[in-house]
Amino acid sequence: MQRARIIGSATATVKHPTLEGQKLLIAQPLMADGRSPDGDPLVVIDPVGAGQGERVFISSDGRGVREFLGVEATPVRWMVLGIEDPHSGNENG
Repeated sequence: MQRARIIGSATATVKHPTLEGQKLLIAQPLMADGRSPDGDPLVVIDPVGAGQGERVFISSDGRGVREFLGVEATPVRWMVLGIEDPHSGNENG
């Protein structure tokens, strides 16, 4: 699991069948300080309704993604697990 900030959305006119109906977002992974980028942005599926600028928790757990989608073969690697509470008192704000 890794923290990330949502920096945009993605659309596709042609996509793998397992992506049908899935919201696609662009997430910038963050370092431990909660501000600095940690690698390149990633395309993630979003079952929780995250929005632009929100900090989220993402996972590359293939088994979890396959269970969520209900299929064994999917190209999906990353998904949003949750949205960080902006009022949690986190010092990394």
